[in-house]
Amino acid sequence: MTPETRVLDSSTVLLVGANDWVVRLAETLEGRTDATVTRVRTKAEALEAVRERSPDCLVSEYALERETGIDLLRAVRDETATLPVLLCTAAGSEAVASEAIGAGVTDYVALTEPDARMTDELVDRTERAVRSARRSVTQRERARQFDAVFDDSRTATWVLDPDGSLTRANETAREMVGVDVEATLGEPFWTLPWWSRSDAPNADVRQIVTDALGGEFVNAIVTQPPGVDDQRVVDLSARPVENERGALVSVVVEGVDITERVELERDLRQSEELHRVTLNNMTDTVLITDEDGEYTYVCPNVHFIFGYTADEIREQGTIDDLLGEDLFDRAELAADGVLKNIETTATDKAGREHTLLVNVREVSIQDGTVLFSCRDITKRKRREEALTTLHETARDFLYAETHQEVAQRVVDDTPGVLNLDASAVYLFDADTNDLRPAAYSPAMKALNGPLPVVHADGEAISSYSFVEDEALFFDDVHGADRLENRATDLRSATYIPLGDHGVFVAGSDRVGAFDDVTRDLADLLAATAEAALDRISRESRLREQDRTLQRQNKQLTALNRINETIREIDQAVVQAETREEIDHAVCELLTGADRFRFAWIGTVDPATDTVEPRAWAGTGRGYLDSQSFAVGVEHAEPAGRTAATGDVTLVTNVAAELRDAQWRKDALARDYLSVLSIPLVYNDLSHGVLTVYAPARDAFDDTTKAVLAELGETVASALSAIERKNALLTTSMTRVEFDVDDPGFVLSRLARDAGCTLSYQGGVRQSTEGSYVFVTVEDTALEAVIEAASQLVAIDDVRTISAGEDGGVLRLRLTQPFLALDLADHGAVFREATADPTTTTLVIDIPDSIEVRTITRLVRETFSTVELSAKRTLDQTATHDPYSKFLDKLTERQLEVIQTAYYSGYFESPRENTGEDVAATLGISPPAFYAHARTVQRKLFATLFEENNLPIAASAETVE
Repeated sequence: MTPETRVLDSSTVLLVGANDWVVRLAETLEGRTDATVTRVRTKAEALEAVRERSPDCLVSEYALERETGIDLLRAVRDETATLPVLLCTAAGSEAVASEAIGAGVTDYVALTEPDARMTDELVDRTERAVRSARRSVTQRERARQFDAVFDDSRTATWVLDPDGSLTRANETAREMVGVDVEATLGEPFWTLPWWSRSDAPNADVRQIVTDALGGEFVNAIVTQPPGVDDQRVVDLSARPVENERGALVSVVVEGVDITERVELERDLRQSEELHRVTLNNMTDTVLITDEDGEYTYVCPNVHFIFGYTADEIREQGTIDDLLGEDLFDRAELAADGVLKNIETTATDKAGREHTLLVNVREVSIQDGTVLFSCRDITKRKRREEALTTLHETARDFLYAETHQEVAQRVVDDTPGVLNLDASAVYLFDADTNDLRPAAYSPAMKALNGPLPVVHADGEAISSYSFVEDEALFFDDVHGADRLENRATDLRSATYIPLGDHGVFVAGSDRVGAFDDVTRDLADLLAATAEAALDRISRESRLREQDRTLQRQNKQLTALNRINETIREIDQAVVQAETREEIDHAVCELLTGADRFRFAWIGTVDPATDTVEPRAWAGTGRGYLDSQSFAVGVEHAEPAGRTAATGDVTLVTNVAAELRDAQWRKDALARDYLSVLSIPLVYNDLSHGVLTVYAPARDAFDDTTKAVLAELGETVASALSAIERKNALLTTSMTRVEFDVDDPGFVLSRLARDAGCTLSYQGGVRQSTEGSYVFVTVEDTALEAVIEAASQLVAIDDVRTISAGEDGGVLRLRLTQPFLALDLADHGAVFREATADPTTTTLVIDIPDSIEVRTITRLVRETFSTVELSAKRTLDQTATHDPYSKFLDKLTERQLEVIQTAYYSGYFESPRENTGEDVAATLGISPPAFYAHARTVQRKLFATLFEENNLPIAASAETVE
């Protein structure tokens, strides 16, 4: 078999037709080659064979049954364009050949040769047709493969011509730049936007292309594009392409974006560095061993926990020597893969014991199979134990009731919390501004000696910490400027303020005893103690407030009872007609409803200088008969002391000084435990003494004392009113005359300064503007008297009422109450007062119901020098009652108007002053003056006519 027929050995040939040459061709192919030959006669059979057997070549005669080979050719081309088809005919023509070529025939054969030669020709043409078809298929497959590689979305591909210019770029390459790639075709590859900016050639890319143009395969890493933040890194390779003669026809450049890979590699390197630094500096220690416990890896930071270097750890032996045997169950580890939080203890190089938390994990790292991760939890363990103790301390604080208990508990629990034996608590004494040691441990006393009281001035360390509210920690307290005891054996020390309560002190004879854990625990212990001290102070204040509230409620209840009693007494006093009624009402109401045990009212007897009872009520049991109430005697009964001093006398506890006074024994025998004695004084005139006894100590608080003192004034005022009423009803009275020598008396001073004689004419009126007094001036011009009066502070205003040649009538407005008002309050009448430059005489009428000595004492107390010059008895039965009735009907304003009119000469004939003049003097309108005058006249005549039983006509009062 010739080489040319070898391609047929693996081919399938389909023969179509019934001519003899078809038979001979089939025989020849089968005899000379290993080809598979199939024979069919018709077009339909041929198409079926094409579809089912996919022959490598189809050979057909032109003339078929009812159809031609060209018809078959067209039908085959509808099925496939790659199957080689040979059309053979002995009666061919150019028209048939042309039609066959137009239908897509592979080869057209005219059978003009002898049979043998023709058969060989057909075999050769069939061979060439199959070979050509296969070559075309190979080329197409290669073209598709190249296109597939060229269009790889992961790889950017450029095709360059032999001078390095760009001829083609795939879509991936196009997406790398935002320019029109078509515009860059024909440009040198190293100047393109992928690699350069502003047409600046990229030397590295140019070198790559140059090497590839020289026939080398080159590879390089290129940054693309240069000079921007978002750069990509491209793995660039260039491969030369040669034809079959070895000539360079193109260069294919491929680029893979490895930016992410580069970043990952960079991150990996950084991560490795980070892990390396972390392993070297973290406090946890990592150890890896094999199954026998031999170390395969020792973390460089192993010294953080154990104090040994990595080499020293390896020299010690196995992991059991370091962490102890039977740390974990190997079978359990095999089942679970990891065992966590195994607590164990280990001793470091310095001999200190550490509590470790170990995690054990199965691994496969080089020769290691077990990884140990060790964490030192010594501080945490100690903190947990300290916090447990601190929790118990806080719970104990809940039951502490005093600051001293809290201080002692802090000192007792300091060793368990801080692992320090020396401690003390200073508590602040606000009264002395000192910090006083309230509790301290024996170790503190042994190291520091007796603890002194520290003044809170900020000079000592403890004082400074308290004043500045600052926690202080000293590794060596001997270096502190404010250390007060230089001989102390304390080295490490802390001073922590307990709020406003004091300072907590703790220390050790070691330098640097306070690590972070101890500092935190010390702060927590101090904060817990401060909270407990705050609670106790708060509860103490609440208890005090509760006691105060109870006391105030009790006082309020007592005050309500007192006020109720006072109201009842006021009502009784208003309704009383006599002094006896007032006295008995006061005593009865004070002792009624168990208010007080006993009450009585007494009057001072000048003859015996004792207080004589005049009214009483309550449980006396003969107390008044057992006593002689001497006035002013040392240790006298309270009534006698009040009578002597005129002040309230309070005895809060009768049992005190029991042996110094007999009255106390008698009072205690009757359950009188506290006493209050009140003077009954009104306008400096005494009406006796009211004394009240209570069955309890401190029964009279400040409020009760003040209320009862005001009651004394009210009772005295009521008694004065009774006396004034009795004085008005009394027809017999005593007239007394006094010679007064007192430069402070306003009439005496004015008479002396003006060198005149003044006579009091009445007209006293007390108002918001002062007291008004009418005086008659004799022997001196009014101008001189008015001038002298204007210089006196006691006279606020002077008005001329009437004027004569050597005198007249003046109205004086005084800045202070006049004597006549005080006398009127006691029932006496100030009748006359005459003053000249040397002497002053007063005339006063005293009703028989008023004791003369009382009025005499009032006059003597008012003036510095007083002499009684005359005294006689008067009977005013005929005149007193109408006069009193008339005055009762007048208002003060009406009396002032009529007196001013009278002394102004308004009623003289002829009139010395008109109504308009009098009105101007009074500062009122003339119609008002006339209305007042007519009203007074009507009231006067009505009084006179009523006395004689003469009827009068009623008239309306227009002005009052």
